[in-house]
Parts: sequence; C-alpha cells; structure tokens
Amino acid sequence: MDLAAHDIDADGTRLRLWERSAADPDRAVLFVHGATYASRAIFAPRDAPEFSWLRAVAADGDAAFALDVRGYGDSERPPALDGDPDDAAPVVRAETAADDVRAALSAVRDRVDCPVHLVGTSWGTMILGRVLAAGPGIASATLHAPVYRPSTELVEGFDLGDPPRAYRTLSRAEVRHRWDRQLGDDPASARGGSGDDDPVFDAFWRTLVESGQGREGEAIAAPNGCLVDLRDAADGDPGYDPAAVDAPTLVLRGSRDPTSTRADASGLFDDLTVPDREYVEIAGGTHFVHLEARRHALYDAVASFQTRH
Repeated sequence: MDLAAHDIDADGTRLRLWERSAADPDRAVLFVHGATYASRAIFAPRDAPEFSWLRAVAADGDAAFALDVRGYGDSERPPALDGDPDDAAPVVRAETAADDVRAALSAVRDRVDCPVHLVGTSWGTMILGRVLAAGPGIASATLHAPVYRPSTELVEGFDLGDPPRAYRTLSRAEVRHRWDRQLGDDPASARGGSGDDDPVFDAFWRTLVESGQGREGEAIAAPNGCLVDLRDAADGDPGYDPAAVDAPTLVLRGSRDPTSTRADASGLFDDLTVPDREYVEIAGGTHFVHLEARRHALYDAVASFQTRH
C-alpha cells in the first residue's frame, strides 16, 4: 500500500494522520514525532523509501500510522504560528499534543481491528508518557530517544526567548549542523551518501520544508511549547509518572545520542515499574538513528519487542 494521508479531528482542530499498511494486518503501530520535525519527514521522507520506518512496518505485514501533532507538518496550525513569534506565549504543550495522540489512537482503532502499539521519539516520549498514564489499553509502548529529566545544560542550548516566544525558526544549515555534529568526519556516509552527496538529508529536508512547517528562505517553524516542557522536566517535573505506565515498555536510544543521554534514558527505565520492560542501545546511532545506516537495528529491536506482545 502507498502512503495515504487522512485528516482527523481533535476538538475542532484538523490533524494529519499518515498511513502505510499491509492488507489484513496483525498489529498496528502509531508513531509520534519529536519537538521539531514532523512525522513524514522522519518516518517516511519523500524519495527515500529505504529510509522509511513506515514502509518497513508495512513490509512486515503490519499497519503503520504516524501523526502530525497540531502545528507540525500538515496538521492545522494554531493562529500564533502565523504571527510574530514575540506576540504570543509558546504554543502546543505536551498535554495538548497528548489529546491529539488520543484522537489519532481512536482513528487508528476505527480503521484496523488489531492490537495497537505506540512508538514515540524524543519529545514524543513525553507526550506518550501522558497518554500511557491514563491506561489507553495498548499492546506495548516504545520510548525512543527519550527525554525524561534532561540536564539544565541541554535545555539551555535551546533558544526559548525572553520572554518565551510562540515558536522558533530554523534554517537548513542549522538543522543539518545539529545532525552532522553527532556523526563524525563524513556525516553523509551514515545516511547512505558520501561527502556532498547526501540524498537522505535532502529528502528529509525537502519533505519538511514542503510541509506546513515551511517558511520563506529555506526555513521551518516549530512550536515552542515543547521547549517549555523540556525546561520543566529539567527542573524536576517531567509531566508524567512512569510508575503509572502499565503497558509493556521498551526504552531505547542510540549510543551516540547527545540529547537522550544514557543517564536520562536509564533513569526513565529505572522509574518504570511495569514488570515487562526492556532497555536497549543501538551502537553508533544518534538522535536520528531511524534515518541512518543503523536504522535496521532500531527497526528490528522495536519489531521484536512488539512481536512478543
């Protein structure tokens, strides 16, 4: 099945739900993106099918869905994202995003009759923490590249503004630099390219900038509510209690990820109390391992955990 786009409703807000599914799937997987990049760019970039996690799930005979939270990708934008960023407070906090995920979960269940697994990445794990604490009756949860109680130093590296702004903009160069600095001397090679030939980054960026997040001058806009969530978490309030999670849970990160640190991810794992939980690291993976050479190790680890549940 080709990638399909569905529009769903969350309390009057139009959300984009992407789907790539096999016929008669045995399970469904709903993906939730992180703080900056929407779902299609990171889970199914245009013109890079070998780097599509959704395609890999469908190829295994399952149903894959990915949500654009409001303000991201092709979902409806809060009005503040169309104005001057200094004219409004940060928009799209994790609690609001959790309502979007609940709406997406309901839509997935309307479309397929099989167990549903959740996968969140980065800030998406903070969103899922809020969803999972309410006991949504899912088969399993994967918290990939989690940010749970990050260091103050990490949060200080994000420009929230003073006073905090509604959103931030990032250029192509800024986005690439953040990724490349995690990868060593030839970052393109970790994405299947070489030197200046970097088709996967190009596909990722093109998908992102051609979505509703695109701005003039080869830039994107991202809501700043996530940065407030990260600041609160660094101050000791992650916004959810891992002990309230009752679904089988996999915590995993790339070993070279400077955002989801080993100390933070293992701290989250230790605070989970559900008996069926596992912790995995993907050797050589960064915060964006799902779009790198080591992606199949990630895909396989998650699929194996889901198969057991």
